[in-house]
Amino acid sequence: MGKKKTPVVVEGRHLLLSNLDKLYWPDDGYTKGQLVAYYADNFSYLASYLRDRPLVVTRYPNGITEKFFYQKNVPAGAPDWITTFPVPTESEKRVINYIICNDLPTLIWLVNSGAIELHPWLSRITSLDYPDFAVFDLDPDPPSGLEEAKKVALTLRALLLPLGLDLRVKTSGATGLHVYVPLKGTDTYEQVREFCGIVARVVAQNLPSLVTVERKISERQGKVYIDWLQNIRGQTICAPYSVRPLSGQRRKLFPS
Repeated sequence: MGKKKTPVVVEGRHLLLSNLDKLYWPDDGYTKGQLVAYYADNFSYLASYLRDRPLVVTRYPNGITEKFFYQKNVPAGAPDWITTFPVPTESEKRVINYIICNDLPTLIWLVNSGAIELHPWLSRITSLDYPDFAVFDLDPDPPSGLEEAKKVALTLRALLLPLGLDLRVKTSGATGLHVYVPLKGTDTYEQVREFCGIVARVVAQNLPSLVTVERKISERQGKVYIDWLQNIRGQTICAPYSVRPLSGQRRKLFPS
């Protein structure tokens, strides 16, 4: 059976969307078309977190219960108006041409190709080695949950505010919280990661019954794990307002 094609014009760009009625969340009844509509409706909120950042996406071309893959390099056949930025790998044996999602047509094209999750870098292409966000990933180990993660986020805030650092908190889309710390973009990833490690260990020492920095899941003992190791050049974390490939998405996310 051939693909159902739907021509659309997005900010002057002509796109051919395919199979908008395909079930992406079979247990919940949500379709690819609803995903496209969500991202189109919410791009104004997403834009500042994607602009000028190399982007990694996870693609689920047949829905969340089928095979998926991560995409860094712009795929063959991408429209010539898609903006990319070349980043040599650490070995410098090859170059990855990352997509830079600065406009809605690019995002809709990505979603039409099967992208669900959006994972931007913590730095921009104008200063790749200097992140303008630090991130703490708060991952509660049961029986700890979101309430315990909130307590840890408030503790981080109390520790960082006297240093002149504010923070922004969002849900991870799964069970925990992501704590974003806006930076001036003057320190390297290594410096930022070292600082975040110190902060995480201080919180763990102050709240030993609630917080751990132990990476092994088997040794977290029901505590909230503070993961600061995401602060690495090229490492990504799911963007604010990005959809996650999980069953049970709320109706308000994909209204009927």
